[in-house]
Amino acid sequence: MADSTKKIIIFDDDEDILSICTYILEEQGWQVHTFTDCNNIVEKVASIEPQVILMDNWIPDTGGIIATQTLKKSEKFKDVPVIYFSANSDIQLLAEHAGAETYLAKPFDLDELANVINNVLQKSKQV
Repeated sequence: MADSTKKIIIFDDDEDILSICTYILEEQGWQVHTFTDCNNIVEKVASIEPQVILMDNWIPDTGGIIATQTLKKSEKFKDVPVIYFSANSDIQLLAEHAGAETYLAKPFDLDELANVINNVLQKSKQV
């Protein structure tokens, strides 16, 4: 039987964002894993095998773009949807450059967070 637990990873070095997102997502039935850096990203993702990843742009050490590109080059994880999130005004371009499926501008509304995650999951199931 497949594991029905919904797992999400949040990569962000802002503890406030991590705690708020964790609280909201756990309320919605997610098992939330957080990392404050993106070092050894493939190993981190492999240890959890999430359905979705939230990726901050300014995350130590290499940053969200390289971290996302690294995952997208991985045969095993290239199909895991990445939601790129940042306060940068160029977020759409950054997300495209990184190869992320979608993006979420900071600061974001908590309903928006849930909507973006649900939308990206529905799209990934259609493949």
